[in-house]
Amino acid sequence: MRILALDSSGLVATVAIVEDEQTVAEYTVNYKKTHSQTLLPMLDEIVKMTEFDLNTIDAIAVAGGPGSFTGLRIGSATAKGLGLALNKPLIHVPTVDGMAYNLFGCKGLICPMMDARRNQVYTGIYRFENQFEVVEEQMAISVEELIEKLNQYGEQVTFLGDGVPVYGKLLEEGLRIRYALAPAHVNRQSAAAVGALGMQYFTEGKIETAKEHQPDYLRLSQAERERAERNANNS
Repeated sequence: MRILALDSSGLVATVAIVEDEQTVAEYTVNYKKTHSQTLLPMLDEIVKMTEFDLNTIDAIAVAGGPGSFTGLRIGSATAKGLGLALNKPLIHVPTVDGMAYNLFGCKGLICPMMDARRNQVYTGIYRFENQFEVVEEQMAISVEELIEKLNQYGEQVTFLGDGVPVYGKLLEEGLRIRYALAPAHVNRQSAAAVGALGMQYFTEGKIETAKEHQPDYLRLSQAERERAERNANNS
C-alpha cells in the first residue's frame, strides 16, 4: 500500500510518501514561509527525487484539523485537488492524532499541544506504548482545564507541539505529575506519521471522497468570532 500524506495544519509544512514498511520520502519545512509557498513545491521535489508516479498511490492522507485556519484550507484544497485529479480517496487524519503517532513506545500518556491562542490549546490524550489508543479525542480547551485533566489521570505525560514552549510556565506551575518533553526531531507535525496512521485508518475503511472532505476547525475563526460579537452587541 502507498499513501501520499500532507500536513499544513500548523507552523510546519510537511509532505511524505509512505509504503507498508517504510517512509519513501519526507520533506518538512518549519521556517518563515507560508504553506502556499511551500506545500506544492515540496511535493513536486519529492516526486522528482524519487521518480515516483502519483497514479500508483492508493490514497491521500491529510491532517484534517484542528490547526491554523489558513493552513488547513491550503492542505485541504491541495488534497482535494489531487484526489480529484488522480481519482483517489482521501483519509482524514485528525491533526492531533497524527502528532501523537510520532511517539511509539512512549510510557504513560501522550499530550500534543498546539497553540490556539487566547490561552487555549488544541490537544488530545493518547497512549502508544504498544498499540495506538485515543484516550480523549482532540479538543480545544484552556491550558488550565488541560492541566486539571492531566492531574486527575495521575500518570506521567509526554508533551509535544508548538504550544509547549508557549505555555511551559503554566505547565511547570500547575502540574502535580511527572512529565517530559518530546525531543526536537519528533515534537512537531510529521507527514510520515500522518501517512502511517492514515494507512491504519485506510484498512479500517475510514476513507472519504475528495468532494466529501472538509477540515475540522473545532473553533470559530477570529473573523467569525468578531462578527458574532458585533451581532450580539447590536441586538
